[in-house]
Amino acid sequence: MNRTVPAEAVHAVTAAHRHGVRRVRVVSLLLAAAMVVVFGASLAVGDFTVGLPDLVRILTGSGTGRAVYVVTELRLPRAVCALLVGIAFGLAGALFQRLLRNPLASPDVVGVTSGAAAAGVTCLVVFGASGALVSAGALAGGVLTAAVIYLLAWRRGMNGYRLVLVGIGVAAVLSSVISFLMTWADVQLAQQALVWLTGNLNGRGWEHVQPLALCLAVLVPAALLLGRTLAALQLGDDSARGIGVAVERGRLGVILVGVALASLATAAAGPVAFVAFVANPIATRLVGGARPSLVPAALTGALVTLTGDFAAAHLLGTTQLPVGVVTGAVGAPYLLLLLARANRAGRI
Repeated sequence: MNRTVPAEAVHAVTAAHRHGVRRVRVVSLLLAAAMVVVFGASLAVGDFTVGLPDLVRILTGSGTGRAVYVVTELRLPRAVCALLVGIAFGLAGALFQRLLRNPLASPDVVGVTSGAAAAGVTCLVVFGASGALVSAGALAGGVLTAAVIYLLAWRRGMNGYRLVLVGIGVAAVLSSVISFLMTWADVQLAQQALVWLTGNLNGRGWEHVQPLALCLAVLVPAALLLGRTLAALQLGDDSARGIGVAVERGRLGVILVGVALASLATAAAGPVAFVAFVANPIATRLVGGARPSLVPAALTGALVTLTGDFAAAHLLGTTQLPVGVVTGAVGAPYLLLLLARANRAGRI
C-alpha cells in the first residue's frame, strides 16, 4: 500500500533543516568574532601595551620598534598555539561525545589524554627528550591507551557509559604511573614535567606552533569529512548500516582522528583540563541541537582556551598561571554536575 507524505510535512522538515543550517552559521560567525576579539586582546594587553593601530600595522608587516618583537616573537606564537590547541581539543571532544552519545565521553575523562601525558612524561624524565620526540611519544601513548580502553570496554558492541568507566579506571592507573615517574625523576626534570602536566602555554614559540599546524592541516579536514559518517553512527548501528555506512570502519576512523587530535594538543600544551569536555556541550546548546556541530565545537574550544590563557596571564597581575588551572576550575564543577545527573538517571 502506497502512502504519500503530506506536502506540509515535507515543507516543515525542509524549513527546520534550513533554520538549523542558518543557526549553525550564525553561531559559528559569532564565535569566530569573539575569538578574534580575545586573540587581539592577547596580543595587545600586557606589561607592554600595544594600541590597536600599532597592532594592525605589526600584523600587516609595517610595524617598527620594540612592539614588533613583543608581538611577533612573544605573544603571537603563544596565541596561535592556544588557538590551535583549542581547535584540536574542541574537535576531539565533539567526535568522542557524539560517537558514543555520552557527554562524559571526552578524551580527558576517558583516559586518552592521560595516556598521552604519561607517554610525554616518560619521554621527558626517562629519556630526556624534548620537542618533536615528546610530541611523537604523546601521540603514540594516546593511540595505545585508546586501543586498550576500546578493547577492555568492548562487549558485543560499544556502550558509552561502560567505556567511560573503563577509561576512568585506566586514567587512574596512568596517574599512578605519572606520580611514580615524578617522584623518581631528577628534581629539575620533574619540575619541567609538572609545569607541562598542568597544561601550560607560557613560553610557547613558533617551534611548537609549526608541527601542530601541519598536523591539524590534515586532521581538521579529516574530522569534518567524518561529520556525515558521525551523524549516521549517532542513529545507531542498525540504522547506519541500513543507509550504507560501514559502521566499524567509520567508528574506527572517528576514534583515530579524535585520539590524534587530543594527543597532539596534549603534546603541544600539556593536558589542558576540560577544554575537550566542555566545548561540544556549549556549542550544542548554542546551536540548539539543530545538527552535528563540529565547526562550532572547534571554535568554542579555541575560544575557551584563548580566554583561559588570557585570564591565566592577567588574573593575578604579574604572576602568570598555567592555563590548565583556569580551565580546570571551570570544568570540574561541570563534570560533577553531569555525573550527578547521570547517577539520578540510573545510567551509572
